[in-house]
Amino acid sequence: TELITNVSHALKTPLTSIVNYVDILSKQDIKPDEAKEYVDVLVRQSQRMKKLIDDLVEASKASSGAIPVNFERSDMTLLLTQAVTEYEDKYAKARLTPVFDVSSKPVPVMIDGRLMWRVLDNLIGNICKYAQPDTRVYISETETNNTVTVVFKNVSKYPLNISSEELMERFVRGDSSRSTEGSGLGLSIAKSLTELMQGTFQIFLDGDLFHVEVMFPHYQEQQEKMEKEV
Repeated sequence: TELITNVSHALKTPLTSIVNYVDILSKQDIKPDEAKEYVDVLVRQSQRMKKLIDDLVEASKASSGAIPVNFERSDMTLLLTQAVTEYEDKYAKARLTPVFDVSSKPVPVMIDGRLMWRVLDNLIGNICKYAQPDTRVYISETETNNTVTVVFKNVSKYPLNISSEELMERFVRGDSSRSTEGSGLGLSIAKSLTELMQGTFQIFLDGDLFHVEVMFPHYQEQQEKMEKEV
């Protein structure tokens, strides 16, 4: 019931805008410049609805385990480097300075590279949206004999006035008083996808410091575990 209520509320805002502007365009004699402005709103709000629905479908599939997982040996260092490089322009636009600390050699993990890219894309995208401008963001990788851990740290531009557990629930976006665009599903999707790949996903909040840890068994240990299960 709570999920349906939240989905209905999230969809209602852009839908109401679309309905109202379509009504204006269909009933009034509007100048070309005004019409273009209204059409721009329609395009923006319809794209927002599409993103929300896509995220909702993905969140549903991820949380129910309905997404196939193709485990393969992957290099976490390479994936992280590619993801951070992909976001260089967005970091600059958000006035953020990335501090990147990864291994100088390949770090093998047994994961689904496609799903892991989605996890990284959600987390780094979240940083670009919600980190305080003119601050540093930290992305690091640590390797032990048993685990590989990726850590993301940034200072939030909004007060983090909820618990880490609440923040990972669907449709929650940090400061509960905000009404920003976005589905609020990114962290929930990242957590579900991580767990589908037999990893762990944790959020730690300390004042306005936002800290995420994504941990996977080391390749050798994961391979041995999967062989025993077979």
